[in-house]
Amino acid sequence: MQQLLNPETLIGALLIIGVVAAFLYGRGLAISRAQLTTDGARAHSLPSYHGYFSAWIVALFASGMIAFWVTFSGAAPNFVFAILMFCALALSFSIINRLLTPTFRARNHVERFIGGALMICSGVAVLTTFGIVLSLVFESLQFFKHVPILDFLTGLHWSPQTALREDQIGQSGSFGAVPIFTGTFMITAVAIFIAGPIGLLIAVYLSEYANKRTRAIVKPMVEILAGVPTIVYGFFALLTVGPAIRNFAEGFGFSVPTQSAIAAGSVMGVMIIPFISSLSDDVINAVPQTLRDASFALGATQSETMTKVIFPAALPGIIGAFLLAISRAIGETMIVVMAAGRAANLTGNPFEAVTTVTVQIVALLTGDQEFDSAKTLSAFALGLVLFVFTLVLNVIALLIVRRYRERYE
Repeated sequence: MQQLLNPETLIGALLIIGVVAAFLYGRGLAISRAQLTTDGARAHSLPSYHGYFSAWIVALFASGMIAFWVTFSGAAPNFVFAILMFCALALSFSIINRLLTPTFRARNHVERFIGGALMICSGVAVLTTFGIVLSLVFESLQFFKHVPILDFLTGLHWSPQTALREDQIGQSGSFGAVPIFTGTFMITAVAIFIAGPIGLLIAVYLSEYANKRTRAIVKPMVEILAGVPTIVYGFFALLTVGPAIRNFAEGFGFSVPTQSAIAAGSVMGVMIIPFISSLSDDVINAVPQTLRDASFALGATQSETMTKVIFPAALPGIIGAFLLAISRAIGETMIVVMAAGRAANLTGNPFEAVTTVTVQIVALLTGDQEFDSAKTLSAFALGLVLFVFTLVLNVIALLIVRRYRERYE
């Protein structure tokens, strides 16, 4: 009961009640004043816009008082701020009563407010991106003071264990990231090799060959794969796929560990199939039906229409779906931890255990760490390289879409 009566709860409830009351008051005031006009002039804005404008005025005044209360909460008793809140609400209702006339352009003000709010949201997204980049760059520069950037990008041995104190025994640390990048690209390549053809063929079948009933059943079932938690995929890879690959290889006389790149990549490929199939299906369906009709009218078969007309028109979107799936595979962590291990092995054999960038970042930042050591700072360098790589993929996708985009007029 005390939690419900604390000042924060009461002020929040008062703010909500004030905003709702302002909306109802502004809308009702606009309706009543429009009915009282005798010159027959039509009101500029609908009553609902007057209500939205009134709610915005009340929220603006009340938010200012809340910010004032948060800043000076210890300077005066809470009832003083409650009185000031009531005064702010009374002042805002007085302004509303004076402004809201039938000729008041409430719609223009509301639309400007919405445009400003959308601009602020966009600015927050942009600033967040800049903040992420700056934090990665700053911490990476601190790391490159300990380890030269060329040694990091071209080194062939990864062993980030270092002594954190002078009296502690530890390894000197090796920060060659080539084994990590190799493992990341290998697992991603296996995943795309599996998910790419399967996802694209599913999209072609559902969009061009399946009837409506089959599409209504198959498409949701495929998209269910996107909702399965990655930890479940990790268990499936560790307990089912990994042992199956090992037993299959042992049948031919080869020794393959349970944790391997091909096991993680195979399960990751199954996970990203919905990304490719759903996006490709939407892109293929977006191709104008007139192109299909024109192709059929010229005597082309359905397969010829798909390969020579629809597929070239949908190619930019399909490539974008592939690149999005690649970005999703590169950022995956749990499947790699459980199915591929954490060993930073420099190998081109997909049947051996490898690791990825995201797995190493998690391992380096887990637990109590000192953020002035090369071991911890190396995680930010890995994150910066991963960010740059995904950015390059997005730029390539944008260039491909612009290069091969079809315009229909």
